[in-house]
Amino acid sequence: MKLTRVFLAFWLVGATPAWADEPATMSPVVSVLDGVDAASPATPLALRWRVTKPAWTASDERAFGDFVHALGSSDCNDMDECLKSSANIYRGSDPVGMSFYADCADLPYLLRAYFAWKNGLPFSYASGVAAIGNSNDLRYSRYGNYVFARTDVRPPAEGVWPNAKYVFSTLNNFISSAMFRFSPDLTKGEPTDFYPVKIAPGSIRPGTVIYDPNGHVAVVYDVDDEGRIRFIDSHPDNSITRGNYGRRFVRASAPMGAGFKNWRPLSLVGATQSADGSYVGGVIKLAANSELPDWSDEQFFGTNHATSWSAAQFVYNGEAIDYYDYVRRAVAGHDIIYDPLNETRSMVRGLCEDLRYRVEAVDIAVKAGINTQSQPARLPDNIYGTSGDWETYSTPSRDARLKVSFKELRDQMLRFVELAQAADPHVAYSGSDLIGDMAKAHDEEAAQCNVTYAASDGSPRMLTFSEARQRLFAMSFDPYHCPERRWGATSTEELATCPDNALKDQWYKAEQNLRNQTDRTYDIAMGFSLNDLLLGVPGSGQAAPPDVDVTAALVAARATGTLRPTLTSKAVPEGKAQ
Repeated sequence: MKLTRVFLAFWLVGATPAWADEPATMSPVVSVLDGVDAASPATPLALRWRVTKPAWTASDERAFGDFVHALGSSDCNDMDECLKSSANIYRGSDPVGMSFYADCADLPYLLRAYFAWKNGLPFSYASGVAAIGNSNDLRYSRYGNYVFARTDVRPPAEGVWPNAKYVFSTLNNFISSAMFRFSPDLTKGEPTDFYPVKIAPGSIRPGTVIYDPNGHVAVVYDVDDEGRIRFIDSHPDNSITRGNYGRRFVRASAPMGAGFKNWRPLSLVGATQSADGSYVGGVIKLAANSELPDWSDEQFFGTNHATSWSAAQFVYNGEAIDYYDYVRRAVAGHDIIYDPLNETRSMVRGLCEDLRYRVEAVDIAVKAGINTQSQPARLPDNIYGTSGDWETYSTPSRDARLKVSFKELRDQMLRFVELAQAADPHVAYSGSDLIGDMAKAHDEEAAQCNVTYAASDGSPRMLTFSEARQRLFAMSFDPYHCPERRWGATSTEELATCPDNALKDQWYKAEQNLRNQTDRTYDIAMGFSLNDLLLGVPGSGQAAPPDVDVTAALVAARATGTLRPTLTSKAVPEGKAQ
């Protein structure tokens, strides 16, 4: 997500962009201009970026996908560890002492640039981005952005080499989620790095980017036969997490550019070939939308080609279905037969994985000593999108995605019961008590999930899956709070080791309404003082959290007879339900 470290107003550096005759805007412009061009004959041999192939081929794209798949399938925990692990087949040629960093927006760029460097391929990226219309923050511009400048990475002349390490550092410093926020049919400015793809087998694949317009970016590393999309994402603390695509990634208006994107194919033209076979000079040309067979805006406007994103419908094999169901079926390339018991187990396992990632995130903040620092007088201008220690060590966005996933578990389980009750052919269940069997599957899987955090005195504290769910909206996202508060402790006994003073206790209690909300509101000024929160000023959250209690929902459904407990549907076809 990252607030870029340098915002340069293009007109301040004496350049005159092509859009200078347009009405002025106060929007910041993200730009590194030509700063990446640190090519030099003195570039160390191991860091030289040689171009031995002038264009990315289908074979290169498959190899890139294999590279991403291997990293995602490994158990590495941060970007540096991933690229130094055995999952990276290119690690042996990295110079000694080289290190790697990526937050969520950097991740796709670092993976693509690193692969291009290792395989002698050209690389190019948007290095100047401006908002369409006015915007205080390019990452959340209402009408999206456009590219006014690009930077090509290739040897500019014989014996002069781009320095790969410098390229990676420049990307780290200047790439933000603003580089993904483009309308699907944008014609203004230079070509974008990515293009929206058709929801279809082979189009969404390892290496595909997923953009959440709330300011988060992930990279697909696996798609299984049943349409489950696995992704990796990175965070400001450099940690890597993994998850399943779902409602944590929201849809939004087309100009915001949400959804699945692939890298735009590119080629180096006008270059000359040196005696050693490598290419120098030339310019990089990116493929136009019309040249991309899998370019599609259906994820914005639906299979009905609606005139607005909110009117989009998604029809698969003649059946109008929910967008997220459509993605799964369309990516799988066939109708999905859901086994509610296996689906329940899979969702609980995914949530357990998310909770364990959160342990690492809180631990990193504690090790950095943020919780021992004084509580600032105000929250950041926006708790979901900022910079500095808050961006690196707080967890409001991560926690919001976790809460959405817990709610999705509850809603999906109830939905499976409703579908089975209606004898929907997409639900496979051959028992006589679906509510009871799903509750059992949930509880058995939950029993395998415990998370342990380190209290302020270093002692281990274990939480069960059920306890974590019960505390979900009490878990503090504020990195200035003790780890006990970060994990939602309320009992006197558990809080006995928390050193937070009375002021921090007041802040913790005052932030409850912000913890209650799952929507990430980036367009609201949130530099609240303690008094603002106590007064409940507009934008400071909601009074009550959504219901995420699966067990209570199923018990209530059975007690009221809303959903009959005895249901019979199709048996599970072999090889279909997973």
